[in-house]
Amino acid sequence: MPTIAFTKGHGTGNDFVIVADPDGQLDFSDAQVAALCDRRFGIGADGLLRVVRSAALAEGADAAASGAEWFMDYRNADGSAAEMCGNGIRVYARYLADAGLAVIDGEGILIGTRAGTKLVTRVESGFEVDLGTWTVDEDGPLVRARGLVVARPGLGIDVGNPHVIVALPGDDELDGLDLSWRPVLDPEPPAGANVEFAVPADPLVQAGVGVIRMRVFERGVGETLSCGTGVAAAALAVRHWAGAGAPDVWRVTVPGGELGVRIQAHDGGAHVLLSGPATLVYSGEVALA
Repeated sequence: MPTIAFTKGHGTGNDFVIVADPDGQLDFSDAQVAALCDRRFGIGADGLLRVVRSAALAEGADAAASGAEWFMDYRNADGSAAEMCGNGIRVYARYLADAGLAVIDGEGILIGTRAGTKLVTRVESGFEVDLGTWTVDEDGPLVRARGLVVARPGLGIDVGNPHVIVALPGDDELDGLDLSWRPVLDPEPPAGANVEFAVPADPLVQAGVGVIRMRVFERGVGETLSCGTGVAAAALAVRHWAGAGAPDVWRVTVPGGELGVRIQAHDGGAHVLLSGPATLVYSGEVALA
């Protein structure tokens, strides 16, 4: 049974097993990923980050061509591949810097993902990732969840991976949700979706910053303490509902902490950026079944 080195990291409680595989020599099965992420019999995590050079992967060819040496091979806790992870990519950048695999200076670093190449820079709170443009689907599904008396309409937001956001009127309803059960989407998106439940603050805008609170159920994982792309999607949804005059800077509180979101003008359309901490907790070795 081979032994591999790993590092455990998290971004606002959204935690990951990080495995360095620069030359792409490891080929994890879904079952192996699930075993590593198991919180009782494994290391325990919401997902796995494989640190691999873009040139070592067929799906990293575009990233390599765009100048991204490294590719974030992100797998959910059930082993399924995911397009993008906003907390994960910040933790990935922290690992690259601390392991001496990359220098992240003022210009930042390009990192390949299944949702395209992303720019990650250092900021006061930790790291900030440019998630790029987004799309809005007004015809989002109805969402049923334990703790909601009736189904609620969801707004579809895609920030490289799919999300459905539900607005709730207050903290009591948010706290009363039982997210140990997967919310039911009607209709169910073909690729599934992460589901966010968001409560706008009262007042919504404080010192020029939009403020919301959120919980999330991540596909392939379950409820997590934080979801970076979900935080961005929730801020974009509330901004969309708020209409003209809504701020471009947001502060989002999740069970694991607080993250920042801002919208920035670009020639090809506005981009959404996510910022927050990234922490490496410990390193070790584990037998790979």
